[in-house]
Amino acid sequence: MTESSITGVLRVIPDGSVTTPEGFYAGAVYAGVKTYGDDKLDLGILYSDRPCHVAAVFTRNEVKGACVLVTMEHVADGRAQALVVNAGCANVCTGEQGLEDAREMARLAALRTGAAARDVLVCSTGVIGVPLPMDRIREGIARITLDPDGGRALARAIMTTDTRPKHIAMQFQHEGRTYAVGGIAKGSGMIHPDMATMFCFLTTDAPVAPAFLDATLRSVADRTFNMVSVDGDTSTSDTMAVLANGAAGGDPIDAGHGAAQLFQEALYGVSLHLAREIARDGEGASRLIEVRVYGAATKEEARRAARAVTVSPLVKTAVYGRDPNWGRVMMAVGRSGARVDVSRAVVRLGDVAVFVRGRPVPFDEEEVRAILGAPEVRIEVNLGVGSEGATAWGCDLTEAYVRINSEYTT
Repeated sequence: MTESSITGVLRVIPDGSVTTPEGFYAGAVYAGVKTYGDDKLDLGILYSDRPCHVAAVFTRNEVKGACVLVTMEHVADGRAQALVVNAGCANVCTGEQGLEDAREMARLAALRTGAAARDVLVCSTGVIGVPLPMDRIREGIARITLDPDGGRALARAIMTTDTRPKHIAMQFQHEGRTYAVGGIAKGSGMIHPDMATMFCFLTTDAPVAPAFLDATLRSVADRTFNMVSVDGDTSTSDTMAVLANGAAGGDPIDAGHGAAQLFQEALYGVSLHLAREIARDGEGASRLIEVRVYGAATKEEARRAARAVTVSPLVKTAVYGRDPNWGRVMMAVGRSGARVDVSRAVVRLGDVAVFVRGRPVPFDEEEVRAILGAPEVRIEVNLGVGSEGATAWGCDLTEAYVRINSEYTT
C-alpha cells in the first residue's frame, strides 16, 4: 500500500488529532519538568470515557525506561482507558525509585480520570538518568482539564527538541457508520526505531477486536515508524500504542469483517503521515529524504537497504550540501547486507538516473543539485536481484544537529 492509495477511501479531518474519535478527551499543562518557555506544555493526559482494547509496541533497546517497563505490565491484559505522559525527563536508569515514580504517575492519573491505575499507560521522555520531579508532577496532574478538543495541546506537551507538534485524524465509513482514527507523535532526535516510534499515541472509536488490533498495529509499525531514521540511535523510551473504545458502535472488526481493510488503511495513513513528519522534523534538518528500494531479493533485504541509505552520515551530508555524490548511495546499500547485482543496479536522484546497470551515466549536475536542494529529496535504488521493495524516510545532517546535541543538557 502506498500513501496515494489511501486517499480515495479515507478523509483527512482538518486539524484532527488524537481526540477526534468519539469518546476521547485530553488535556495538558506546564508543570515545570522542562525548562520554562512561553506557551510550553510538558505534562498531559489522554482519556477514554469507556474502557478500550489496547495494543502497543515498545523499544527493543535493552536499556528501557521505567515508564516502558510499567506500561508493558499494564497493557499485558489488552485493556486500557487512559495515558499520562511527561516531557523533559525520561525516567531512565533511575532504579527502583524510577519504577515507583512511574507507578505513582499511573495512580495519580487514575484518580484524576476515574480509570483504574492498572488501565493507565505511563510515558516519559527527555534527559536520561535524572529522577522525575514528582512534586511538580503531582501538582500538575491535579491541574489538568480534560477536553474533547485537547488532543492538539497533548501533542505540544510531548515535544522535546521537536520544532512543531505532530497530529492528524482520518475518517472512514462502513454500512452507515462513520469511524475515526486519530494520532499524535513526537520525535526529533535519538530516532532509529526498532519497534515503532519515539512516542506515537493512536485512538479509534471503531470496535476493533483485540487480536486484529494487535496484528494491524505491528504491521503498520513495520511499514512506517520502523522505516524512519534521523541519527541511528534507538531511544530507551520508544512507545507506540493504539486505544480502541468502540464508541461509534457496530460489530467487532476482525480480519473477516467488511471494514477490516478500511481500518487497516486508516491506521496506516495516520501513522505514515506522523512518521514522515518525524523524519522531516529531525534535529537540525532542512530536508526530508525518502529512499525507495526496488529489485531486492526479499522484503527484509529491501527494508535493510533502504534504512542503510537513510541512516548513512555520508548520504545525509551529501544531501545537505547538494552534492550529487551517488557513490555514497551504492556504498550504503552494499554494506547493508542486502544482495546487490552491480551489473543490473540503478540509482536515481529524483527522476535523474546517475548509475545504470554497472556504469555511471552523464547527468546535468546543476539539475541534480536543485533536486537535492528541494524540501523533499527522493532517492531510488534498484538492487537488480529480485522483485521486492521498501521505502524508508530520513533527513539531512546539518551543523545544527551537532549544536543541539552538544548543548542538550547544558
